[in-house]
Amino acid sequence: QVRLVESGGGLVQPGGSLTLSCKASENIFNFNAMGWYRQVLGKERELVADINVGGKINYADSVKGRFTLSRDSGQNTIYLQMNDLQPADTGVYLCHTRILRRYTWGQGTQVTVSS
Repeated sequence: QVRLVESGGGLVQPGGSLTLSCKASENIFNFNAMGWYRQVLGKERELVADINVGGKINYADSVKGRFTLSRDSGQNTIYLQMNDLQPADTGVYLCHTRILRRYTWGQGTQVTVSS
């Protein structure tokens, strides 16, 4: 089973930036897709952004124009550059991989946007 190691979360003021990274223990082209979900207590887990094996990137409407997902296949790593962060972006960000309908999850990294 693939292992996912996330890093880069933290506390930032509104308007600030953070970059999350997620390193997979195997070749990321083994997966149909890889990306990030956000979990907020009491709410459903929501997709933030993902990238499929062909390189197509999908963003949630709430983050378009502010977040950028990229990948480094040589490092088996994806990145989520988050700019102009707002309090509504607060949550646990979970890296995931998907093969067909099977998801594997990382442990999550907390992002808190607060003044």
